[in-house]
Amino acid sequence: MRREPRNSPAIVLRQIDYGESDLIVSLLTSELGVLRGYARGARKSIKRFGPALEPFSQIEIRWQPGRGELLTLLDADIVSTRQGLRLSLTNLALAAYAVEVLEMLLQAGEEQSELYSLLQGYLDYLSVQGDPALARLLFELRLVQHLGYIPHLLHCSECFTLFGEGNIAFDPARGGSLCDTCSDGKSPLSVGLGTLGSLSRSLQTPIGLFDGFRFGSRTLKEGAIMMALILESVLPKIPKSLRFLQQTTGFNEP
Repeated sequence: MRREPRNSPAIVLRQIDYGESDLIVSLLTSELGVLRGYARGARKSIKRFGPALEPFSQIEIRWQPGRGELLTLLDADIVSTRQGLRLSLTNLALAAYAVEVLEMLLQAGEEQSELYSLLQGYLDYLSVQGDPALARLLFELRLVQHLGYIPHLLHCSECFTLFGEGNIAFDPARGGSLCDTCSDGKSPLSVGLGTLGSLSRSLQTPIGLFDGFRFGSRTLKEGAIMMALILESVLPKIPKSLRFLQQTTGFNEP
């Protein structure tokens, strides 16, 4: 049976050299989620691929089903290479972190229009030198919300009491925010109500929107610690790119 070629808008997640001139490429598409394909001669073929398969590029890929799990990538047109990412080592490291986390958490072949928009907005924002701490916090927060891991923020996760003022205990293992009575002084983190309010409001905006946000230093610090605790319980292993963030850019974990 003839395998008809298809076209898909895609974001390049990563590439691996294969043989003398080929590439194995991971892509994120809106309709089919994560795809992995074999690009024959891609490291030598300027006409068919050129620089289109560089990580973080926005492309239009033409492909057809392969005989195994890998698709056959036929050619690609560049929409944007996001060269601005290469101007900041911190932003480049954050881009690598995001695509690694997505590959860990997403199943191949599943529709991912929302997370496609999230990654697209995140990479575009970083490529024009947006605030790296804000970008990372919004990306992680929206990702865990979309995947169903977002904890309770503005009310107690156990008794559902609404918070009125002061600091709030936070424990992702117990569902998120906790009142004084339920926390019993045993929660690993205390965060301000202002932080919880800012994070909650940001979740009411489009998933791919990063421009126009402003978080105070306390929200950025406490939010980063909250996300680190949540992702520690969600990810199957520590992303290698976290070490890159720490060792290469000085972007330390909380």
